[in-house]
Amino acid sequence: MSDQVFYENIGKILLESGPELAREIIVRARIFAEGDGGEYEFDYIGPDGKLNWFSPAGRAVRALTEELVRMRSFYAENNLAGKDGRWNRCEIKLSLGENKLLISFSYDKG
Repeated sequence: MSDQVFYENIGKILLESGPELAREIIVRARIFAEGDGGEYEFDYIGPDGKLNWFSPAGRAVRALTEELVRMRSFYAENNLAGKDGRWNRCEIKLSLGENKLLISFSYDKG
């Protein structure tokens, strides 16, 4: 299994739950250590180029949380998490015009 599956699933979740006119979707997430939830900020850039926020349906947030928790476990199990251990924060950018997904990971120590 490749991490590409996670990227595809996350992209699909965001595409289905984001605003119809969004050009880019941006999500900032902090996943709880227990894997039972997280804190999220959902933003998008509209056709006017302005940044706006949106609130996706609860089922989309649950699906995103589940996918991020699975991805985090996959990274840890396959030694892809780096020397600092499991990541717990990420920023996801989905560019709809370019059909491009970028995820940046970060770690809280302590």
